[in-house]
Amino acid sequence: MEYRPLGNTGLSVSVAGLGCGGNSRLGLGRGASFDDCVVIARTAIEAGVNFLDTAEVYGTEEIVGAAARFYDRDRLVISTKAIFRSGDDTAEAVTRRVDASLRRLGLDYVDVFHFHAVNPAAYDHHRDVLAPALLKLKEQGKVRHVGITETGPRDPEQKMLARAVQEAPWEVIMLAYSLMNQGARRNIFPVTQRRGIGTLLMFVVRNIFSNAAYRRDVSARLVEQGLLEASVLTDGDPLGFLVSEGAAESITDAAYRYARHEQGADVILFGTGNKDHVRANIDSILRPALPAQVIERLHATFGHLTGVGLDLPGPVKA
Repeated sequence: MEYRPLGNTGLSVSVAGLGCGGNSRLGLGRGASFDDCVVIARTAIEAGVNFLDTAEVYGTEEIVGAAARFYDRDRLVISTKAIFRSGDDTAEAVTRRVDASLRRLGLDYVDVFHFHAVNPAAYDHHRDVLAPALLKLKEQGKVRHVGITETGPRDPEQKMLARAVQEAPWEVIMLAYSLMNQGARRNIFPVTQRRGIGTLLMFVVRNIFSNAAYRRDVSARLVEQGLLEASVLTDGDPLGFLVSEGAAESITDAAYRYARHEQGADVILFGTGNKDHVRANIDSILRPALPAQVIERLHATFGHLTGVGLDLPGPVKA
């Protein structure tokens, strides 16, 4: 495993991080037992993953907590999140929700607590009303670092994060980034690197990379809309060249490697409900960067797209 600093937090994190939500939710998505889900988390930790990201809404905090109890607490970096309603939730709600997460996790503190899926219209409320409460919890030692995550599918232009990365108190952000959704390369990463904000990358691999039929359908619609050249469909699969020309073992492999080696990327989050896939995902994240000419082609072909591949958990819609 490779480790790197998480911005200026002082935390050392594995470049591969276990995402405990998404479609898989550590196996809950396919009906796996609690113990089987714990095994998946432990498999990742045994492979060197020290960053685990969960959330109230995922229903996996108890699983992460159960897995964490097998290890020294200082060995792990645990992140969780909660969604707040800007019109109803107050500072007192922040304390209640953090305490509830700590009870489910069975921990005295979390390394990062995020405001989860904040849309642009709700940002001011989170910064001005809710964040001071989170900073008080940081002073009390219940939260080590303050984070915020975007709602990629509902804010594809990353308007909320474009504001957040410019100001306090955010120490860590979670954002959508992939080889078909590259906006952060221009608008977010230059600022996070300059200001020392840690980055957690989600939506790196979604249905558009693992489902060839879905990928072709999405690409065909983009061609119809004039957003992609018709030539991308010449060989049937607009990303097929990544494998046919030997750049990667699979399109999923290429997607992980593309994100992992982007300047400004700290942790690449992967999710799975199958412990046999844990090692394969980690191996992809740890492989070398894609060839320079391949990256240039990806930038030239897809770099202008916004919000592509940001499907929410659930069945694929072709």
